[in-house]
Amino acid sequence: MPKANPRSRPAPVKLQPALEAIADSVIEASLPNGLKIRLVPNSSVPTCSYYTFFKVGARNERPGITGISHLFEHMMFNGAKKYGPGMFDKVLESNGGSSNAYTSNDLTVYYEDFMAEALETVIDLESDRMKSLAVTPKMLASERQVVMEERRLRVDNEIAGMMDEELGALVYKAHPYRWPVIGWMGDIENIKREDCLEYFRTYYAPNNATVYIAGDFDPKQALALIKKYYGSIKAGPGTPPVLDAEPEQKGERRAEVHHPAQAHSLMIAWRGPKGDDRDTFVLDVVQYALSVGQSSRLTRRLVFDLEVAVGVSVDWTWRFDPGTFTVGLELKPGGTPAEAENALYAELERLGKDGLEARELEKAKNNLAATLMRELTTNSGRAHALGTYEMMLGDWRRGLALPSAYEGITSDDVKRVVQKYLGRERRNVVTLIPTNGAEA
Repeated sequence: MPKANPRSRPAPVKLQPALEAIADSVIEASLPNGLKIRLVPNSSVPTCSYYTFFKVGARNERPGITGISHLFEHMMFNGAKKYGPGMFDKVLESNGGSSNAYTSNDLTVYYEDFMAEALETVIDLESDRMKSLAVTPKMLASERQVVMEERRLRVDNEIAGMMDEELGALVYKAHPYRWPVIGWMGDIENIKREDCLEYFRTYYAPNNATVYIAGDFDPKQALALIKKYYGSIKAGPGTPPVLDAEPEQKGERRAEVHHPAQAHSLMIAWRGPKGDDRDTFVLDVVQYALSVGQSSRLTRRLVFDLEVAVGVSVDWTWRFDPGTFTVGLELKPGGTPAEAENALYAELERLGKDGLEARELEKAKNNLAATLMRELTTNSGRAHALGTYEMMLGDWRRGLALPSAYEGITSDDVKRVVQKYLGRERRNVVTLIPTNGAEA
């Protein structure tokens, strides 16, 4: 049997009672081939969620094969040795289940939700494609066309996609985060079967994967089934390290996107810390205070008071290497980018000088804690949250301790972090310039 340990390490801080109960339920195990297993039993409903986290994303790619991780997201559903083309979803759905997947800069994640009695079938399905995915020329050609069409839809003909792609190339000069997760069109068109086979052997191996199962199951039986189906899969050669050679930014960078539109838009980004840095959690609070809810600071000031924008968004996503803190502004027709920018920078300068008011700080912390707790109420949310915490923070326990970490953040922390990361010399600005033909 795989070696299991329900609590191999103590939690870093005392957890809230509900979170302590979740922590106590987690069983950790691993196989000799390197596969990590995390079991989270919960008998409240007779369902299960099954998540497989692969540590591979756009960050692991190189020029010539950008987009290959996302391409694999599609190919992984198209047949292996035991379950042929179209069989994965057919078998899963016949057992009352559903599946999906996503690819990010750092991770590729596959997941299923199903009735508890189908657990062995799901383990069989997932292990089959990890062991013997069929990367045939026909399948590659088919999924290549699907991904190319997805790129045309989401990037080439979508304003937000175009701007985001331009922004990535501004923020990063050397790091692989500079290219889009979906990949450059020329690379997608020219990825070869040999590239796919090498990539699969390296990154979709058990020693680069972690399986999370949450729901109504017997842990001993689940571990026995995982050993039965995954135990014979050989470990991969190991993943090459990703070098973060990104130079320090020493001044503002700007770019324009010209496209038919009704009004200007802006995307402004600053490079922040790594996902496991404490400053990341401070920026979580800043993000919520600035943009979550109608009473958030930027919505209240830029949309309602000054009326320089019709919409404001703030995106701050944890990454393995320093990620981007991004503000998006949709301007009203006739609005000027300079006016909107100046209003935004004035608010950020005030935030760096004065911090957050006690009411704003408490609201942001409460919203963050509530979001965490809501995700942990379902099997799917619990498996996804704990797996994400382990991937990004190094230990799922650190994720369960987040409410305590957020509670300790002060207004002085906010001032320090805003001054450190959101200054002018670290700014990257992409402006959408409406072209003739906007009326059409």
